Amino acid sequence: MKLCLECGCRHTADDWKCPACGHTPEFNHGYPVFAPHMIEDTNGFKAELFAPCAQLETGHFWFEARNALLIWVLHKYFPGFKSFLDIGCGTGFILSRIQKEFPLARLVGSDIYTESLARAKSRVPDGAFFQMDARHIPFENEFDIVAALDVLEHIERDESVLIQMFQATAPGGGIIVAVPQHRFLWSPIDDYSCHKRRYSRNELVEKVSNAGFEVTRVTSFVSLLLPMMMLVRIKKSKNPHIHDPLEELRIRGFLNTSLTTIMTLERFLIKGGLSFPAGGSLLMVARHP
Repeated sequence: MKLCLECGCRHTADDWKCPACGHTPEFNHGYPVFAPHMIEDTNGFKAELFAPCAQLETGHFWFEARNALLIWVLHKYFPGFKSFLDIGCGTGFILSRIQKEFPLARLVGSDIYTESLARAKSRVPDGAFFQMDARHIPFENEFDIVAALDVLEHIERDESVLIQMFQATAPGGGIIVAVPQHRFLWSPIDDYSCHKRRYSRNELVEKVSNAGFEVTRVTSFVSLLLPMMMLVRIKKSKNPHIHDPLEELRIRGFLNTSLTTIMTLERFLIKGGLSFPAGGSLLMVARHP
């Protein structure tokens, strides 16, 4: 069900015009815009990274491993889901992978940047996309799954986002959340990425539970690579003024293949029931009762 952000009216109209107050969101490059004041916002993410990310994601061990883990989560915890909202969809890399695996699912993506929506639309032509502030989602009880994958750490009021995710998720559905883990891993990479925080497990569980969800599964990932991550972060912290933000995205060749193999082993262990206590990232699955 759509939700008018001007008057609060709930409706099922085919377009975005509110039947109660008549408000219609403006459009930018063909996409509905619900937070026009944020289109030029650089506080949460650097828009200039969209183009290089779109070129470097495919084949990169971390992006591919996250997608593979997500696909397993969808099969395991949400079999038969019919609708999926990706908050902060970026270049559409995640949605394009879901579309290949679940071609009948209704896929929707949102972002604060219309530039990213255009890139996502090119990857997922059948998807629906709109610009919004994740703290004000124009839906209620609408989606089987709402995902925020490496998004919450960019937003100051992450609790507000989780409450809105609860509102947008249909009862019986759920959410999938991925965030960077461990404050001791903070480095210039986090600063450049506009992160507001790295999470502890207890912090994420508490915030998700307070929003109304029931936590189903929580595990760290990028866990087998944690020692290597720690060494890299320590090195970068000693030289904070010498930083190439795309260095880790340019990993290719033998190193990328080796890291992919390690992440595949890690995913096998997670699928077998092991929940890692520590890692570079944290994955959570939770249900809307």
